[in-house]
Amino acid sequence: MKFSGNQRRVYLLALSLLVIAVALASTWSLWGKPAADNETPQNAPQASQGLQASQESEPSQGSQPSQGSQPSQGSGSDPAAAPEDSAASADSQNAPGGEGDSRVSTIVYYQDNYGYLVPVMCSVPMEDGIAKATLNMMVQSVGNDMQAARLGLRTVLPENTKIDLDISRGLARIDLSKEVLDMADAAAESNMVNAVVQTLTEFDSVDRVEFLIDGQKREKLTHGTSVAGEFTRGDINLESVEPTMSEVSVKPVTLYFPGDSGAVIVPVTRMVHSTPDVNTAVLELAKGPSNADMLESVVPAGCGLIDVTVENGVARLNFTSEFVNLVQNSDGGRMALKALVLTCTQFDGVDSVEIYVDGKKYDATEGELGVPTFMNVADSIVYDYIQTQSAMLFDFE
Repeated sequence: MKFSGNQRRVYLLALSLLVIAVALASTWSLWGKPAADNETPQNAPQASQGLQASQESEPSQGSQPSQGSQPSQGSGSDPAAAPEDSAASADSQNAPGGEGDSRVSTIVYYQDNYGYLVPVMCSVPMEDGIAKATLNMMVQSVGNDMQAARLGLRTVLPENTKIDLDISRGLARIDLSKEVLDMADAAAESNMVNAVVQTLTEFDSVDRVEFLIDGQKREKLTHGTSVAGEFTRGDINLESVEPTMSEVSVKPVTLYFPGDSGAVIVPVTRMVHSTPDVNTAVLELAKGPSNADMLESVVPAGCGLIDVTVENGVARLNFTSEFVNLVQNSDGGRMALKALVLTCTQFDGVDSVEIYVDGKKYDATEGELGVPTFMNVADSIVYDYIQTQSAMLFDFE
């Protein structure tokens, strides 16, 4: 990218302001308890694409995030409820970080400017009731909104929302205060419900979620979003299904694309007719996102997939010569390579990825094809964004 003298000055100023904002936010987190611990974050709009509830009644397995959760078809009986603090305390021991650490990692579901749900691994102070503390980070407030903005994301619960949570025998019963009845539209309601379900089912002790609104059971929210019955983990950011597709003949496959900001990876569920294996996933990934204005393609324009083979846990992806144009991305192709690795290693039997171009091994910088701990890690997002912008700024050729 080329810059004129005035453009460079403006860009330097913007980058400097970003660094100052990050420094102030870090100082705040060290010297004062963030408002996120006590308040609830923001109300956010949602993309119209891929936000329909899935029809699955069984929770998905593993830690892969998903959207479009649907009430399960099981009975709505209420198990004996244990106090939330003790139940969620067990959750805190399940979260990465380990018992006894002063901080623990937890997965928070935000949304981007287009309404795609984006899971982010955040480091928070260790405390009893970590599940409820995680949900409180998703409520609109000054502290929560600042944290989300640093990531280029937004919170999903309305300002001043109060949360009560009880977890017992795999069922998380969440009571949201009346503020959730004043959301902007059905899309915002759906994103809020899906984000809550995905966040809670990240904990090993939760496989079902039941909603109460202001202490009462409801069938629907104000704009028609269902909150009846028990919800299980569904498909995240489900792309719209073609009318010709039969629900019986298609199956979901999760793809990972860089977000439009280039700083986060967005998981997307696409329905396919073929077997949802690594070959299908890479082929679909190479086709690109259904809406290129909202997500970035992983492979360069004109690039084709020659073949995919898996041997001894290594997936070898062979692309046409256009793949080398990946380095022209503002980040040198790092996020695209990360998306490729995440898409492949979600499948059993795939532990690592190698890239080939016309049969010759692609010479990626060391570490670019490493398997990430998680798709989005809060501290890395901020650092990577600054690095990417700096690279763009000083590319004068």
